Amino acid sequence: MSYLKKSIASCLGIGIALLVASSPALAAKRVVLKYKILRESVSVEELTQFAKTGEASEDLKTYLRLSRQNPQTVQQTLNRPIKVNPVLLDRVLNSPIGNEVLDQLGQGIQTPKGGAERQALRAALVLSASGDGAISIIEILQNYPTEDVVLDGDRIEGAYRQLNDFVDRLRPLERILR
Repeated sequence: MSYLKKSIASCLGIGIALLVASSPALAAKRVVLKYKILRESVSVEELTQFAKTGEASEDLKTYLRLSRQNPQTVQQTLNRPIKVNPVLLDRVLNSPIGNEVLDQLGQGIQTPKGGAERQALRAALVLSASGDGAISIIEILQNYPTEDVVLDGDRIEGAYRQLNDFVDRLRPLERILR
């Protein structure tokens, strides 16, 4: 495929992701926090407020205490940005290597049925990167195009590190494409 066709396809992919994921009806409303045997459902709004201010609702405080999670560490993990070029991210996520990355990240962020839906995760990642050239866990959750999303506390830190390593490997490609 020529460079022009690839560019057009990539722009269309980002446009479709933005159109689909920006619809309020298709954005996640609830996050099921899962750590070992514990589960707690919180609204995306509630988790976003915690990520911004560090102030947790009573339910979230109880969950963090029972799961022995440090609230400051959780807040930092939710907000920690990974800088990435959204066009390059979209291109690479639509490749076999990208599918592997989506599968790995999908172990920490998934649908309630337990599956890692590549398309949903891809859309959330690209949409998260499109605004400011960075992605964070809280943005992925806010942009996940299903009503409910599961955040697996046992796996999310490792999945985040893998995503960060993957984006680091993309940086030389970004320089070439400029």
